[in-house]
Amino acid sequence: MQGLIQRVKHAKVEVNNQVIGQIEQGILLLLGVEKPDDEQAADKLLHKVSNYRIFTDENDKMNLSLKDIGGELLVVSQFTLAANTKKGMRPSFSSAATPSQANELYEYFVTQAKAQGISVATGEFGADMQVSLCNDGPVTFNLSV
Repeated sequence: MQGLIQRVKHAKVEVNNQVIGQIEQGILLLLGVEKPDDEQAADKLLHKVSNYRIFTDENDKMNLSLKDIGGELLVVSQFTLAANTKKGMRPSFSSAATPSQANELYEYFVTQAKAQGISVATGEFGADMQVSLCNDGPVTFNLSV
């Protein structure tokens, strides 16, 4: 399971010119699911995302997590994170989970995040989405479990 996280001042996702999810300060998570992933991998990634210290403290050091600042989380499914780009000029998606497995784990991840008291907004699984954000820093990390 892969998570590309970006520290944002605000972010939103639209489908058919309609805003379906938006957040203020927090994390935009692009979530990629691969074949071997399961609920345990989702739990590990959620722990990392919610506790990863990427927000600055009073000394301007990255010491605070999403939970510490009471930030919001925007979760967007991102099939292309599962791409193998090592060979050739076209990505291979052979390691990507099936749509049903990926959707199931995406929904599980969102449910677990909400159960932890995190304010969560989402995209629409499998939809053609337009994502807008103001990356704060910029700060971007690729998290894998």
